[in-house]
Order: sequence, then structure tokens, then C-alpha cells
Amino acid sequence: MSPPFRATPFPMAPARDRRSSVAVRLLERIFAPLPTPLVFRLWDGTTARVGAPGESPFTVTFRSPRVFRRILRRPTPLRFGEAYIGGEVDIDGDIFAAMAAADDVEKLRVPLGTKLAVLATLLRV
Repeated sequence: MSPPFRATPFPMAPARDRRSSVAVRLLERIFAPLPTPLVFRLWDGTTARVGAPGESPFTVTFRSPRVFRRILRRPTPLRFGEAYIGGEVDIDGDIFAAMAAADDVEKLRVPLGTKLAVLATLLRV
């Protein structure tokens, strides 16, 4: 006797959760002044394009809200590098362009008011 037929629902696109909406706004606020275009992909597939206009030759993917919060508390190339080596962040595309963009991130000076607002908002991510 064969098992009963079970209908498989069509796969649905993942719903964009509230945390990813907040995360996109944070990325836009922090990285808007960069002279380099950057693309970030969040844990749920949401993408954020920040920095200078144009196409980015790479995409940085945060695998979890936890690593996103940790890196955004202090976005340095060292933290990105550690997360990449630990498998918590992926870099898809031109790794050398990503390393060059890390120089721009390192030179980024976020105003104190923005830092405080970001820290308060990170509690919601």
C-alpha cells in the first residue's frame, strides 16, 4: 500500500522581518558617506545598497542578527575579517575589491550622535 498523497505548498518568499528593516536603515545611516558602493545581504536575504552610487563588485552577507550587531557596534576591517574567517560573514564577488573597500571603512568617522543612535537601535535587531 502506498503512502497517502501529501500536497506540498509552493515555496513562498521569506517574509522580511522587522529586524532586517531596522538593519537596512542602520547600514544606510552608517555607510552613506563612503566613497565606495557597498552591498550588504542580511540573514533573511534582504539587501541594502549603501555608499557611493554604482555597482559594488562584491556583496557582504551577514549570516545572523547576532554577528550583525557585533560588527555594527564597531565596524572595523578587523571585525569583518574575524567574522569572515569564522564563517559568520560571507563575501561574494571580488575579494580584492572588498579589501580595498575595507580601507574606506577604516577611514570612516561616524559622528557621536549617529553612534549613539545606532547603539540604541541595535537593541531592536
